Formats: sequence, C-alpha cells, structure tokens
Amino acid sequence: MINTTKVAFTKVDANAHVPVYGTEFAAGADLYACMDEPVTIEAGETAFIHTGIAMAIPTGLVGLIYARSGLACKKGLAPANKVGVIDSDYRGEIMVALHNHSQEAIIVESGERVAQMVIAPYVFADYEEVDDLDETKRGEGGFGSTGSK
Repeated sequence: MINTTKVAFTKVDANAHVPVYGTEFAAGADLYACMDEPVTIEAGETAFIHTGIAMAIPTGLVGLIYARSGLACKKGLAPANKVGVIDSDYRGEIMVALHNHSQEAIIVESGERVAQMVIAPYVFADYEEVDDLDETKRGEGGFGSTGSK
C-alpha cells in the first residue's frame, strides 16, 4: 500500500507544470523547468532554474530535491547542493540549483524535467549536551573504518 498525503501548491507562473510521478511506484515526482527562455549552464557552472511552483508542504514533512538519474548521468546536470531541502514553512518558488559537471555547455529548456522531489517525514531533534557518550563497537572509527567488502 502506498502512503499518500495532500500537498497544496500554486503556480507562480501560468506556464508551470504540475510535479508528476513517472511511474506508479516512483518515490520522486519530477520537477519541470519554467523559464521565459532557455538557460545555458557552462561547464563547471551552476544556474538557478525556476520551476514556477510554490508549495505548502505539511508540517512534519520535508521536500527533498534530488537529481534525475538520466539528466545527471547523460548530461552531467545535478543539484549543486546534492540534495535540496524544502522546509514545510517555505512558501516561495521552488528553484533548482543545477550544476554542470560535464566538460561542455548544456542548455536547459523550459518544460524539461530538471530534478525530482521526494516528500518525506523527519524527526525534529532535541539536542542535549552530555559529558560522555555511550560506548559502541565502532567507537570513533570514521571514514572506511568498517571496511569495503
């Protein structure tokens, strides 16, 4: 069974596309570029891409913006911050900061799918300072400390 929830949105640009799930069991809904003209992202550069939509994500949920695998693997375009975070109290237009990891300029057209958004629950931590932490088998072992195979 799929868990669903209503997420209200508004078009801040009349040409904006509604986020769409690519398949019945897709976790992320595609976000579409919504611009007056194409945007060229030079190699190694980042551009903010308008989506033309704003959302009211319910309290206790967050919108996580991820790369679309095809766009990232085939064209080298992925969110500059790796995972964008849309908080439930944000009401502005959703923008995607796309970074061009390729060696050539890439043109982003209006109507192109530029990222995907997953709506997910989160826990609001009540951070408590203590004198000592409990012991674990891993301890202070950091990067690579558990092996690679």
